Amino acid sequence: MPDILEIDSVIKSYNGKQVLTDIYLKCETGNIVGLLGRNGSGKSTLLKILFGTVLADRKFIKSNGKVYNKPYKETGLITYLPQDNFLPHNLKIETIVAAYLGENRVVSFLDDQLLVKLWGQKVSSLSGGELRYLEIKLLLESSSKFVLLDEPFNGVAPVLIDTIKDLIRQAALTKGIILTDHDYRNVLDVANTWHIVFDGAIKQINHLDELYRYGYIPDL
Repeated sequence: MPDILEIDSVIKSYNGKQVLTDIYLKCETGNIVGLLGRNGSGKSTLLKILFGTVLADRKFIKSNGKVYNKPYKETGLITYLPQDNFLPHNLKIETIVAAYLGENRVVSFLDDQLLVKLWGQKVSSLSGGELRYLEIKLLLESSSKFVLLDEPFNGVAPVLIDTIKDLIRQAALTKGIILTDHDYRNVLDVANTWHIVFDGAIKQINHLDELYRYGYIPDL
């Protein structure tokens, strides 16, 4: 039986304007859920509410029937990749890996074509793409059942995007993943269910022509 994460009845307002209205979203382990929508549509806000770090006017979050007010406080339930980098720049990579995954995971984690050459370096020495890759891999190899990825491909070189997609697909064999990206093609390629946040509501997308009708893509 897959593990299930659900968020329901979400209402969120900023300065008196409602940006999310009665949102429902479900993710199961084994699935990659793609969130589409224009900038400012509320995708990132929804992920933060689901993680538990942004308050909503109303929300209902549960996993396997158990209700959570702040899911991030539940060990092994959920992790979140924000749009901005979150790792401390003054630490060495192996120190961070040990802190996140345990000392016994350091060697196997860094046995990676990209990361092995970075052994002994501090986070501050990494390029933007290398740092993003490190952050994503850390979260995907954590013990959490669900991973939220907000713009994981942003600032990443095209050659590295395909590698990250492979990491996501591999992790989704045992985890549930929800991701966003400003380039809809990345979302369509890696996710197996698609949703669009439009006018404060969320709609499941079954065919590409629906994105055209929502005005999200200019042509098919």
